[in-house]
Amino acid sequence: MSLTTVNPATGETIQTYEVMSAGEVQTTIEQAATAQRAWSETSFAERSERLRALAAILREDRDRLATIITTEMGKPITQARAEVEKCALGCDYYAEHAETFLAPEVIETDASRSYVAYRPLGVVLAIMPWNFPFWQVLRFAAPAFMAGNGALLKHASNVTGCALAIEELFVRAGYPDNLFRTLRIRSDAVESVLDYPSVAAATLTGSTEAGQSVAAAAGRRVKKTVLELGGSDPYVILEDADLDATVTACATGRLQNSGQSCIAAKRFIVVEPVLETFTQKLVDAFGAYRMGDPMAEQTTIGPLARADLRDGVHEQVARSIERGAELLLGGEIPEGNGAYYPPTILTNVQKGMPAYDEEVFGPVAAIIAAKDEDDAIRIANDTPYGLGAAVFTRDLARGERIAVERLEAGNCFVNAFVKSDPRVPFGGVKASGYGRELSIHGIREFVNAKTVYIA
Repeated sequence: MSLTTVNPATGETIQTYEVMSAGEVQTTIEQAATAQRAWSETSFAERSERLRALAAILREDRDRLATIITTEMGKPITQARAEVEKCALGCDYYAEHAETFLAPEVIETDASRSYVAYRPLGVVLAIMPWNFPFWQVLRFAAPAFMAGNGALLKHASNVTGCALAIEELFVRAGYPDNLFRTLRIRSDAVESVLDYPSVAAATLTGSTEAGQSVAAAAGRRVKKTVLELGGSDPYVILEDADLDATVTACATGRLQNSGQSCIAAKRFIVVEPVLETFTQKLVDAFGAYRMGDPMAEQTTIGPLARADLRDGVHEQVARSIERGAELLLGGEIPEGNGAYYPPTILTNVQKGMPAYDEEVFGPVAAIIAAKDEDDAIRIANDTPYGLGAAVFTRDLARGERIAVERLEAGNCFVNAFVKSDPRVPFGGVKASGYGRELSIHGIREFVNAKTVYIA
């Protein structure tokens, strides 16, 4: 059995990797557990030094690493470089703040002294997707290592080169051998990895279906999980929005990474007084994006990560049109090689259409008309997902109230597209998962909050 990586821009095979045998997996897990036990006794100063070294290597080697990303999953090269830079930023953030985040927390009781000590859990299995193949891994690994944990990575098979490159980075940064290891396994082998007592927990970023499977398997073994799953993020555009700034944010939020993001803007819910103007401006903005070779500096839309994924997006568009949606832009698979799909806009989108009901993981905007604010909020929340949401209005107090009180999502933005930032927690509600990554909340997910009571 093997794992094969394919360049989505050309359809050419990059490399084939042998799947690990059961014996190799067992040895790797045992080695990671041994490394983690020693790492758990290191000081925050030593952990911080290693993480800062990793950040420096990421910046120094940015162009080579970005090329691996672009070659394996098609991200435009300028965006791939930005992803590597963001990884370095996240490493620096936790190198600076982890000790404070995990400092013993004194609590007054009737004891002479009592406090909470934050101790590592052990080795954490990370099941990661292909769309941000470096950032998704580093945003987990940086806080996990600062907390004293070890990591096993089961990456998406189409970015195996990225997985191995990340493993190499940790070695170059001076981390102990085997503290971070890549498991070259298929998805159906994940449950057997959770059988090992030394694997203490799991984190997954991916589809809701994958999250359900991993959560069930971990639950049977009483092991903690953090899940960041799918999304169908609504952007609510109210009648008093600055439409030029709004459209710029909406286009970026939908087309970043060629639309392949859990927190991409997917449903644009527009109140009727500005529907026509917003729609035309969005068509113009989408039309300005340049689809082409992802290695070219001027390209802003690359191929989707795999041909089957591209075909799935097109099928969702076609079914939506069959059920009454109107195609304003794109919607056709271009001729030639590569898993390309153009920026696409659908209007007259209604419940019962894939563009309304499902997550569309590609450069497709669904425009949905709303009568007023209340109707727009109803439509925004009419989804099983709850990852990100945004509202656009010149009235900041109104926007904040809607973000805080009315939108059902883990990340709510006002007059900006939804994005992750190491300084604030990231995660969802409903079918978009549970638990949080990033910030103080993320680093405390995989620790033992241990009560210490001294009489």
